[in-house]
Amino acid sequence: MQVFAAMSERMGPVEAGAHARRVEAMGYDGLLVPEAVHDGLLVAMAALSATRRIRVATSVLVAFPRSPMTTAVAAWDLQASSAGRFELGLGTQVRGNLVGRFSTPWLPPVARMRDYVASLRAIFHSFQTGEPLDHAGEFYRFDRLQPFFNPGPLDCGAPPIQLAAVGPDMTRLAGEIADGLMTHPTNSAPDYLAEVVRPRVEEGAARASRSPDDCPITAAGFVATGADDEAVARSRDEIRRQFAFLFSTPAYWKSIEHAGFSDLGSDLRALAKLGRWNEMEARVPHELIERLVPSGRYDEIARVLIDHYCGQIPRITFPLPDDPARDTEVAALITSLRAT
Repeated sequence: MQVFAAMSERMGPVEAGAHARRVEAMGYDGLLVPEAVHDGLLVAMAALSATRRIRVATSVLVAFPRSPMTTAVAAWDLQASSAGRFELGLGTQVRGNLVGRFSTPWLPPVARMRDYVASLRAIFHSFQTGEPLDHAGEFYRFDRLQPFFNPGPLDCGAPPIQLAAVGPDMTRLAGEIADGLMTHPTNSAPDYLAEVVRPRVEEGAARASRSPDDCPITAAGFVATGADDEAVARSRDEIRRQFAFLFSTPAYWKSIEHAGFSDLGSDLRALAKLGRWNEMEARVPHELIERLVPSGRYDEIARVLIDHYCGQIPRITFPLPDDPARDTEVAALITSLRAT
């Protein structure tokens, strides 16, 4: 099992290098870089430049405000500068942010992502082979790449393309065309992965006559852990606060409905619309955290995660300790997880 760390959305390029070096020193396989407050590509560059071994993946880059060509050029440079350690994770964003925050037209996201990935693959192919660029899709057309603008081939090859997916159609699309699927904290519970996510990946893979293993899943879920029971409880409380915000968005409701909490999403959404943010956390039942979040002290969490994910998911995320004095303890835990 591969174990990745994640980076806070508040960390930018200035902090990324030290954080990535710490992740590498602790024995993690890689680092997931978000894009929320900072530019994901710039943060990925800082993390890659500071390390020599770990893989760095955007988790996830907001695709549609960027032309596939600008994304391809940046991803190619990151892959080249890191000798093949970069992974391009892409996401769609919700409609409100895409239109209001990025001033980008809302178009059918699954079909658009299919064309976006096809565009990237066509561009990567021209970069690698020097063959003419010729892509004509539903949303994107690329038919001009003069030799002057071609960065040329890479010995390590093009970066893998992973997709973030929550809904059924995007999950199937990942199974069909992507090099991997990144889950969201709201859809990473082991039973939901086994009963909902994995079958959809299999359906998508079947459409392309390929194996589901061609689209390995990264379970980027929350883990409530710490050195003692009090630390675990604090972690669970923080996750509860984050779930209160996340589950006010209808796109994430399927997983709580699957867990048996069908009314929670609409209750949280109503409070959010009224601006009653401080009341939302109390509405999230502790039983939901039990269902969705692996929990345990450092001396027991490895066994919990192995029981939850081993044999089903090839890559998981695990949080760095808040206190660097615990790094050696957690490094041993990471070693035990990687050995499964």
